[in-house]
Amino acid sequence: MILYDPRQAHSLEEFGILIPVRESRARETFARLSAHPVLGPRRAAWHVARWSETLTAEDLLRAHSPEYVARLTSEGLEEEILRAYELLHPDGTYHRYDPTRAQLPLRELWGRILERASGTLAGARIARQTGFCFYFGGGMHHAHRDFGAGFCLVNDLVIALRRLQAEGRVRRAWVIDVDAHKGDGTAALTAEDPTIATLSIHMAAGWPLDQPPLDAAGVPNPSFIPSTVDIPVAAGEEADYNPRLREGLERLAAGCPGADLALVVCGADPYEKDELPSAAGLRLTLAQLFERDRAVWEFLRARRVPGAWVMAGGYGRESWRVYTQFLEWALQQ
Repeated sequence: MILYDPRQAHSLEEFGILIPVRESRARETFARLSAHPVLGPRRAAWHVARWSETLTAEDLLRAHSPEYVARLTSEGLEEEILRAYELLHPDGTYHRYDPTRAQLPLRELWGRILERASGTLAGARIARQTGFCFYFGGGMHHAHRDFGAGFCLVNDLVIALRRLQAEGRVRRAWVIDVDAHKGDGTAALTAEDPTIATLSIHMAAGWPLDQPPLDAAGVPNPSFIPSTVDIPVAAGEEADYNPRLREGLERLAAGCPGADLALVVCGADPYEKDELPSAAGLRLTLAQLFERDRAVWEFLRARRVPGAWVMAGGYGRESWRVYTQFLEWALQQ
């Protein structure tokens, strides 16, 4: 199943934010699937265009501290957005942000973020029913308990899993993160939670692992908290990526068996044509990315674990190709 509301915008340009998130990553993918000679005539069978899920303050508090949630729901919201989306240089000048180009105030981004996060929960419900759902949104894996980072204000992954756990629909879950960047927020939020196991395969160097391990007060940086299975891949080791991923998936299953659901953070930013500079540490080809996604899909299918996939990172004019090639295959299985 595909969960995608064509009315929703993906680009951030309406807010004056110049991060290269293009509308094409969702719209072009959906257009290609709809025009596919086999899938197109069957679109009604695989496309879900609306969902009724909403997130409450209680849901946010399952992943984030009361103090942080209070800032997000008060006058502190814009400051948190500026920080999480990295819109200010240390000297206070704007970075990838031009308020003069904004059509909407920054504070209105909050409603869109909550809607995106609710889509992850909706996609997880659909996956539990059908075995597979790919949501055209979500994957805010850098959000921590007390702060947002890396274009992620709330951690929709942990929020969705803990809501389903609270409802008694999921006991144990996996988060399989193949985005270019380490899923640091998810790892930190679930480090003491034996019911959620995390796998992250990511750049061995670069953000968020290029930050100081300690802050000025000597407090450890939570970005360095390990996932259940971490697979760092250095620049130039792309040929080893998929063999290491398969080995890591086996370690995940052996160490944490019996998952009721997997959330797959299917970032397209390891693609060699991705346009985000901080993702340049991995340069996978389309063929390698298709092998990656198929390996995860087949791993879950073999173990009868439902998979809810989210788009996560993917920047520039070419990211749609990563999603399209996989979904043209997966929807015909």
